[in-house]
Amino acid sequence: MSGPTESNPADQGPHAGQPVLSAGAALGSARQAVILLHGRGASADDILTLAAELGRTDFAYLAPEAAGHSWYPSTFLAPIERNEPWLSSALATISALLREVAAAGIAPERTVLMGFSQGACLLLEYAARHARRYGGIVGFSGGLIGPDGTPRGYPGSLADTPAFLGCSDVDPHVPRARVEESAEVLRRMGADVAMRLYPGMGHTVNVDELAHARAILAAVAGAA
Repeated sequence: MSGPTESNPADQGPHAGQPVLSAGAALGSARQAVILLHGRGASADDILTLAAELGRTDFAYLAPEAAGHSWYPSTFLAPIERNEPWLSSALATISALLREVAAAGIAPERTVLMGFSQGACLLLEYAARHARRYGGIVGFSGGLIGPDGTPRGYPGSLADTPAFLGCSDVDPHVPRARVEESAEVLRRMGADVAMRLYPGMGHTVNVDELAHARAILAAVAGAA
């Protein structure tokens, strides 16, 4: 794993100028990539430990760091306006990284979006708002952003993107119903969704979830 590689090219909002850490294959030589999004109170360095767990050194792993170690200040279940402008800035961070990855020759179809907790919520919301075929979507302990009753009529199609959502059935931060709703929304948008709720699990990532993530990465590498 390297240190900070370059500043986030997103030029507006609270997360502008934040570092992006990397691991795995060099972006200039890799054929596929993973964008990793950390949770609240964690760091890019923390989420990059997943790279070793995933066991794929042929991927370029890129992990942006949120300003103040938080992508947005309130719970993901709060009214969306309470999380602005941090949420919009965080979504812009992902867009900027995808542009950087594409400029290196790795298309979105070979790029996996992966995150834990607050990072999982962020990537799921991003994928829904920017629907297209991705290499994969992996949300550990997260759900779509906004209070109950938020309209979920996102335009576009995820075009058979493989997606995995895993969470405890009693997670203290992520209601089971929101995980189920998020899986259904992604299915409706054309993603190939697998969802697992683990009885009594803590707010963590387990071995089965990692196996699902590895399978998505293996499919991306095989397609490449």
